[in-house]
Amino acid sequence: MTTTETTVKMILDRWNASIKNFGDLLNSLTDEQLQKEIAPKRNRGVYLIGHLIAVHDLMIPLLDMGEKLYPNLQQSFFELPDKAVAEIPSAKELRECWIKHCEWLRQKFESLKPEQWFDKHTVVSDEDFAKEPHRNKLNIIVTRTSHLQYHTGQFVLLK
Repeated sequence: MTTTETTVKMILDRWNASIKNFGDLLNSLTDEQLQKEIAPKRNRGVYLIGHLIAVHDLMIPLLDMGEKLYPNLQQSFFELPDKAVAEIPSAKELRECWIKHCEWLRQKFESLKPEQWFDKHTVVSDEDFAKEPHRNKLNIIVTRTSHLQYHTGQFVLLK
């Protein structure tokens, strides 16, 4: 295995483990628990599921993999804070979206060759990428994994 292959495998293994850890935790919580705030006057669990879907959905165009799957979630869960929108999808609907989204990303990620992960993402210019080659697709996975792990830690507080 080359250094490139090893690096990509390590990062994607951490992403996949983080997705599984969050999914296991999510499955252990009831819909009622997801309605609770993480802490007083903080986000509810149901909002954070929608937020994670919205953030991961933004990765699709950023990684040049197509259009967002759930653009309807962007305003309610990314642009606005919790409780700013009166009606949001149910916990059940968000759970289903989470599962579908994770599977869609898994398939897309598996279709990339290891060296393609080191290509620039769509928000960085060619000029900037030449100066900062670390602004690549794989780095997006690193930052999103950290983001997911942060919110997984919050979800533990709902138990």
